[in-house]
Amino acid sequence: MDKVEELMLPYIELMTDPPIEPSRSKLMSRVRQANTKPELVVRRHLHALGFRFRLHRRGLPGTPDIVLPRHRTAIFVHGCFWHRHEGCTKTTTPKTRQAFWQAKFDANVARDRRNLDLLETLGWRPVVIWECETKDAGSLGARLSTLLASPSPAGDCRPRVVNDAGGEQA
Repeated sequence: MDKVEELMLPYIELMTDPPIEPSRSKLMSRVRQANTKPELVVRRHLHALGFRFRLHRRGLPGTPDIVLPRHRTAIFVHGCFWHRHEGCTKTTTPKTRQAFWQAKFDANVARDRRNLDLLETLGWRPVVIWECETKDAGSLGARLSTLLASPSPAGDCRPRVVNDAGGEQA
């Protein structure tokens, strides 16, 4: 059993759910994966700052939401709930079926970390912007312009996570 299978085993074992009701199916079909409101906010800021980008590049690990090829930067706009933004009030765990949810969240975080590491290995600079950070337009614009002030040198492709204070953390 390889490492990926080992990580996914608790998640796979908990996936055996009863049949989904039509009302639940309708609700879940409205949960977007692409073109979410936080993602659109980030895209508008980047465009206003003069950056041009590609969307949802499937050829890159994790299919980044926004890709700036010239800067070799891949931006992920993560929802605080699903991707477990530490310290955020939106990072809650549902009261029912907590084991299921915890396994799901753990798998999401492990997948995110793996994708960031793969992008770094390929010479890209992965950036994570959290949903809650898109609420303050002024600071988001300042962080994006600071982060992308110059193209990423080939030797400096560390993953960068933009935090609430406007700084970066490795």
